[in-house]
Amino acid sequence: MKGTQKIRKAIIPAAGFGTRVLPATKSMPKEMFPIVDKPTIQYIVEEAVAAGITDILIITNRGKGVIEDHFDYSPELEANLRKSGKDDFLKQIHEIANLADITFIRQKEMKGLGHAVLKAKAFVGNEPFAVLFGDGVIDCEGTPAIKQLIDAYGEFGEGVLGVKKVPESEIHKYGSLEVENIRDNIFKCTDMVEKPQTKEEVLSLYSITDRVVLPPEIFEILERTKPGAGNEIQLTDAMKEIAVTKGMTAVEMEGNRFDMGNKFGVLKANIDVGLKHPETKDQLKEYIKKLAREL
Repeated sequence: MKGTQKIRKAIIPAAGFGTRVLPATKSMPKEMFPIVDKPTIQYIVEEAVAAGITDILIITNRGKGVIEDHFDYSPELEANLRKSGKDDFLKQIHEIANLADITFIRQKEMKGLGHAVLKAKAFVGNEPFAVLFGDGVIDCEGTPAIKQLIDAYGEFGEGVLGVKKVPESEIHKYGSLEVENIRDNIFKCTDMVEKPQTKEEVLSLYSITDRVVLPPEIFEILERTKPGAGNEIQLTDAMKEIAVTKGMTAVEMEGNRFDMGNKFGVLKANIDVGLKHPETKDQLKEYIKKLAREL
């Protein structure tokens, strides 16, 4: 059955502590780490907007008001830029504040990703929606990553998982999916396990990566989902019920993924994007060549 409802809403969970990149996250949310000249979360919001999303809910927690400030107007800064004749910067600042209809809600208790998604129930209502994890940037030359999932929802009418293959030595840190290839990079998913700890528990090396499209019935499932791994309400546990009973679609996403909750991921993002950015690419290329000769 095809997905007949247009997906116009997205939620971005951005309430994590960012412990893997301490001490930077003691005072700065990892979602605000810059990739060259834009914060991580702006790349994610722009991806959603490019995919046709018009309404975005960002789920934060205490100490992350700077994210709200970034997507708000800044009268003092704008007045200064206008006075200085810096019209290009002024235009950029205005565009940030008008990217989409963005609202915010706080996850007051850190009870897991499933609990965070459940906070969006009133915002979403009875329609399918996209979820873009707040620390995962996916750089695509072509179709935005979340649009790849939205297109699959339009074709198959089921919940859609963005997936990537992970090394066997790393699968215990992620979720493992039972998948069967439909065609090309599209699979049917019929089961999943969160952070398998033995070889027997591993269903495949495909794991959910930063993007999903979910049907509204996920909320009813989350409301009765018991705490799982880490004593948290796991979104994977709720999605597993849909996968086992109805099945879900999995899309091996095209694009280069940056994990901004990981030290090397932060460095990699800035190097890769810096090599494309018109203001930095030439200097960075020469600098890397110089470093390579000295290594």
